[in-house]
Amino acid sequence: MRELVRQHPRFFLLAFLAAIALRFLFIFRFPAITADSLVYGDIAGNWLRFGIFGLGGGTEITPTYVRLPGYPAFLAAVFAAFGMEHYRAVLFVQMFFDIGTCFLIAHMTLRLVSPAAARIAFLLAAVCPFLSNYAAAALTETLEIFFTALALDLGIAGLSHIDDPPSVRLWLACGLSVSAAILLRPDGGLLLIVIDLYLLARAVRSYRKFNPAPRRALLDCIRTVVVVALAALSPLVPWTLRNLRTFHRFEPLAPRYANEAGAFVPVGFNRWVKTWMADYSSVEEIYWAVPGNALDADKLPTRASDSPEQRETTEELFDDYNKLLRMTPGLDARFEALANERIHSAPSRYYLGLPLLRIADMWLRPRTEILPSDTRWWEFDDELKWSVLAVSLGLINLFYVLAALLGLLRVRCVDGLGLLLAFLLLRSLFLGTIENPEPRYTLECYLVLIVLAGAALAPLQSRVATDLRS
Repeated sequence: MRELVRQHPRFFLLAFLAAIALRFLFIFRFPAITADSLVYGDIAGNWLRFGIFGLGGGTEITPTYVRLPGYPAFLAAVFAAFGMEHYRAVLFVQMFFDIGTCFLIAHMTLRLVSPAAARIAFLLAAVCPFLSNYAAAALTETLEIFFTALALDLGIAGLSHIDDPPSVRLWLACGLSVSAAILLRPDGGLLLIVIDLYLLARAVRSYRKFNPAPRRALLDCIRTVVVVALAALSPLVPWTLRNLRTFHRFEPLAPRYANEAGAFVPVGFNRWVKTWMADYSSVEEIYWAVPGNALDADKLPTRASDSPEQRETTEELFDDYNKLLRMTPGLDARFEALANERIHSAPSRYYLGLPLLRIADMWLRPRTEILPSDTRWWEFDDELKWSVLAVSLGLINLFYVLAALLGLLRVRCVDGLGLLLAFLLLRSLFLGTIENPEPRYTLECYLVLIVLAGAALAPLQSRVATDLRS
């Protein structure tokens, strides 16, 4: 990669400056310090000042395990260096992680496709508004994307040297990168699953082709799988032991619903939500409203009821909830009964149709969730500039997706590409199982899109360069 930069210094300098400028725009114009940011910041501050990984202030700090320690540790380091709750400094540090991601994407593209494709991929990553947007948000996304890119890049390098003894170091570094992704968010564990399953599948394929040394190849593969798994999971041991000692619970990650120990989780309501949820606007209007905010039945899509009787039952449940603005066990049980009725009447919708719709929504939505544009952008009831922004981002997102599909048709099949595609597929399928389809959850897959888009656009870049020289 260094050699490529030395060969095209002007190109990379201009792309680098464009990346800085775009991220500055988001940091100064659209910084996002959300409720989740403040939770992470509270934990980081208490950890830094009092040595307690917990929430609260003063003498009322309560230990917690609702968030993994990766991002609070990052915030604590930035706060220690630049001052407590200095979120602007956090965003600037994240900006450089994000630009590091651009180089990692280009490096993967260089290994898998060509130098010309790597240059295009670097440019596409540098000017990607979605990566830049989240660099300006005090959330886990930017670091999660960086360590995902690092793990995949090291995995691709390891596959090309898998028979060499030095490859152990590559796989050890790959596993540690996976561990960093897991310590930021639990779904980082998908990386470990993809990498180890891909390695095992590769070994089986090699064995079936009557490799001259099938036993050795299989043993080398098993060794690599173990190295990656141990490197990825070992850093979770202190966290798991801490949770056992503090909460007397085996919790190696974080609770699925980020709930405190012993707190009531409305699993019936969540199950009911999954019987109709397909788009992000409903996440904001219904799913996140519970508890504390009133529910409006008029915000429900028509697919939330299969009959007038179900609609009436749903409205009664909403009315009962709105009287208390909290979900009681009895009310939750009634939501679960309604959910079971709906699942029984249309199992294919629940297990196949809606998951596919949620995946499509996460991939194709304009990704304005932390921007001022209206969540219901398609109704065009917003200010003109924000409607234009939403439509523009939707078209840009569509461009990246279509360019990636074109690249998939053009690029030759190599081991590393299979690893990237396996990651994209598994992550997309996993996202279909959750009830809250948030577009940010597909950003890790953007790494793969940009590699493929670079492959698609490289021939065009070569033709333009030839025309300019002539």
